[in-house]
Amino acid sequence: MTNATPPVRLQDLTALEFAGLLPSRPVILLPLGSQENHGPHQPMGDFALADILAERIAHRAWGAGTPCFVAPAFPFGVADYFGSSPGGTALTPETFRRVLSEWLEGLLRHGLRRIVILNAHGGNVPVIHDVTLALRRREGVVVPSFYLWKVARQLMERWNVEGARFGHGAEPLLSLNMALRPGCVRESEIPAEGDELLGLKVKDFGVLDFEGLSVEAPLEFNEVPKPAIEAAWAEGSKDLGAAVAEELVAAAARFVAHAAAHTD
Repeated sequence: MTNATPPVRLQDLTALEFAGLLPSRPVILLPLGSQENHGPHQPMGDFALADILAERIAHRAWGAGTPCFVAPAFPFGVADYFGSSPGGTALTPETFRRVLSEWLEGLLRHGLRRIVILNAHGGNVPVIHDVTLALRRREGVVVPSFYLWKVARQLMERWNVEGARFGHGAEPLLSLNMALRPGCVRESEIPAEGDELLGLKVKDFGVLDFEGLSVEAPLEFNEVPKPAIEAAWAEGSKDLGAAVAEELVAAAARFVAHAAAHTD
């Protein structure tokens, strides 16, 4: 290979090429996300955004002296919050647990112990914890999980971004999509009124209005009324997204180097 830095995506390397790079003890990034409803203004696949960030993180890590590669992004997350929406797909916790466990075992088989999960879906968090804790107890390997959207939100909160609204379909995903996936955010009609359940108005995601009080109910995202959805996301900013992405990539790359230095 002629370049100082090889292709960072595992799918772009031959098996022979990657075998030759194993002595460098690289960090392997596992991008995880979801295929679900993020509102009428954003695409469903946030795993694609995680994949873009993962590639940038790997390049940044290489530039700082830490060999790093990106595994193919896994597109399906846990928890079927949005299965009512056409195109939304989720896995049961049991299925996701098995996939992640076998994925990690496949890497360990070849001595790849420096692994960092780049998670982009909240429903994955408890299962990731269970799988990685079991792996630590069994093999003594620590696999940390860097929750991309949680860290991005923390960065934005530090900046005290005026008017930023956080939540599903809102920040930080909105501005990041605008910056890293140009043209994917669009205006669209939203149903003006939500449904009723038990003779009560739908107030928000999973919430009914009873005499002005909030009552939890088994509601799905497509039943949420227009005002509640509009309140969850403000007008995003491409410039803000670019700034968040830069700091997010830099922080993740530093974490990759730190994790590599503390993994046998």
